[in-house]
Amino acid sequence: MNRHFTPRTLRGRLALMALATSALWIGVLTTVFNIALDKRLHGQADDVLRTRAEAVAATVDVRPDGRLVVREPTEDRALDVGVWIFQGGTVIEKPPTAPAGLEAQAAHLAGRRETFADTEGPGSWRLYAFPIDAPARQGHTPTQAGTVVSSVSLDPYRSTADTALIGSIALAVLLLATIYLLTRLVVRRALRPVAAMSEQATRWSAAGAPERFGAQGRPAELAAFATSLDALLDRLAAVLRHEQQQAAELSHELRTPLARITAETEWLTGRPRSTEQQETSLEAIAVAAATMQQICDSLLSEVRTRNAQTPGRSRFSGIAHRLAERNAALFPDAPPVTVAAGSSAPGGTPDVSIGVSEDVAERILTPLLDNARRYAAHSVTLTCEASAGEVTVYVSDDGPGVPEDFVASLFEPGRRARPEDGHDGAGLGLALARRLARAAGGDIALDAAAPGARFVVTLPAG
Repeated sequence: MNRHFTPRTLRGRLALMALATSALWIGVLTTVFNIALDKRLHGQADDVLRTRAEAVAATVDVRPDGRLVVREPTEDRALDVGVWIFQGGTVIEKPPTAPAGLEAQAAHLAGRRETFADTEGPGSWRLYAFPIDAPARQGHTPTQAGTVVSSVSLDPYRSTADTALIGSIALAVLLLATIYLLTRLVVRRALRPVAAMSEQATRWSAAGAPERFGAQGRPAELAAFATSLDALLDRLAAVLRHEQQQAAELSHELRTPLARITAETEWLTGRPRSTEQQETSLEAIAVAAATMQQICDSLLSEVRTRNAQTPGRSRFSGIAHRLAERNAALFPDAPPVTVAAGSSAPGGTPDVSIGVSEDVAERILTPLLDNARRYAAHSVTLTCEASAGEVTVYVSDDGPGVPEDFVASLFEPGRRARPEDGHDGAGLGLALARRLARAAGGDIALDAAAPGARFVVTLPAG
């Protein structure tokens, strides 16, 4: 189909496809119906001709000398209409009125066995020749003594066929118009949820909203569409979080050297300085500028080397096993870290996609694992469960747990439950981990009801 005539909307294309398919089938059915009707009408005309000829032949007697004698029954006008009786090639009886040329066609059929013939002219006629046989002598083949030729006009039959053809075409056109309109209406209503979902997806992605469609309770086609849109929204949210977090970290990292440069510059211009003081201040400015350049180079390097993977997305399985191997290598005497399957993946470690980068995920989980390693008696466990739009990671140990009176201060910077326990640490790890988790759109909490210490890390789904 020419692309200039192809509708631009999906509704128009589906309606056009339904119209084309319906037109094909209705055209086939209309053609078959009219051909069957034409054959049926011709059969009825043949039956009328045969019945009339046989009835007239029943009134004709054959004399022993071969002459034909026509008995005139009462009210024989119906039999005389359109009927010729021939003895050989001579007509002995003919209808009172007949169209010009029809008698010549009837005479042409005289002497033939059962034969049908059609005429063309101002009117269409069909003729039938029925033989009248003389009584057969013993041992001889019957001979034909005469012929009855009946005729009937085909105009009424053709008028009926033409009327049926016009009616069937009009009905087909009406059906096609109805099918087209109904298809557009049905498709428009069927696509209304899709349009609504698209508008919601556009609105949610622009605002960074956490809502998702979900596939539950939707038809199969819309469930697949909703899943695809949810994945797209997760991808956009992950990119947005990554860019926001990168901008925040860049601002934080640049603030310190920029403040140092500003302070040294103001100190130099405030009053005259000695040569040694100037050199010291200029060296500090150079170091701060180099730090800023290093930060910018790191940012540009990340942009240039970024692969096809979506920024701000990672897989729990790879991160968890890498952290477990690192813990075993750095602290061979410490309790091992076990990566366990959650309730959402009973067959093995869930390969859940997390909506933060691998670096951020490791920086969130490492302080929790360090804390668990310090206080665990025999084991540390990493577990992951996925739900709609969210991933939950559990970091558990079988140690003594967090003292009840310290739970409220657990995530405050510089606070430790037992400063005299001999473990290293300044009490900043948990606070930093929670800050990173919240900056990524998640959080960290303590499950006080669990045995030992169990931290619940919630992160956005990838």
